[in-house]
Amino acid sequence: MEVEREQLHKSPPLETIPIVDLSDPEDELVVRAVAKASEEWGAFLVVNHNIPADLMRRLREVGRQFFDLPEAEKETVAKPPDSECLEGYDAKSLKRLESWNDHLLHKIWPQSCIDYSFWPKNPPHYREVNEEYARQVTKLSETIMSCLSKGLGLGREALKEGLGGAEYTIRINYYPPSDSVHIGAPAHTDFAALALLLPNEVPGLQIFKDNSWFDVECIDSAVVVLLGDQIMRMSNGRYKNVLHRSTMDKEKTRMTWPVLVDPRSGFVVGPLSELTGDENPPKFESLTFHDYVYRKINMLLRDG
Repeated sequence: MEVEREQLHKSPPLETIPIVDLSDPEDELVVRAVAKASEEWGAFLVVNHNIPADLMRRLREVGRQFFDLPEAEKETVAKPPDSECLEGYDAKSLKRLESWNDHLLHKIWPQSCIDYSFWPKNPPHYREVNEEYARQVTKLSETIMSCLSKGLGLGREALKEGLGGAEYTIRINYYPPSDSVHIGAPAHTDFAALALLLPNEVPGLQIFKDNSWFDVECIDSAVVVLLGDQIMRMSNGRYKNVLHRSTMDKEKTRMTWPVLVDPRSGFVVGPLSELTGDENPPKFESLTFHDYVYRKINMLLRDG
């Protein structure tokens, strides 16, 4: 943790995180840009992604309105106490200093996965806005996975099929101002295949590459793409799972809306057979997502 704190104050590196224009995702140059960013960074920003700017504004608006509610009202959609369920509202705890933020988490797609008891009824337009955003962000996810698949020399559906389809979860993170040196979320890679993250105007997301932390620029129209563990595993290590963290602002509230793209429940995920063979054996064991998460959490707990 001392290394993380010291590096917060280092001068920013000269490199910048790639920005990919998705206005023509069928263009071979776009596929190459996505693949190169994924191999070198495990992260990139996308613009011209077809999610309407007004919808992104409304998503931010209803999210902020929820966190402005009195605590008692937010608790109506709280994560169940002493439950393994991850969905619901969860406030930061002095007993859980590794994560210094409040958050709301719930499934948004497919319909069969959704439990609306974790969706706030206030603000009134919350459900309408999130359902429309779910429709748009799943299209963007499939476009990106198509580019990633073609970047591996495979058919456009290869990674989507490698996930057995996909399940989508939104997590709204709320980082209040802090005048102390707190990491809002510690350095980690995501269990998921992808995270498609929409920030507010307050910077704080950092990505680790070449022994340096890089600040991710806040571009109003852009969505941040973070590759997770499952894409790395399916690509047999060709694509990078990005190490990232969140910092907190001294004066402003920072919020983010990552949508996590997970494998279908119970589906076994591992290196794609088209990418392995005698000369390139599988580097990772094939596991269900549940078993993978269980093993990784236990490994993290063991290693401290």
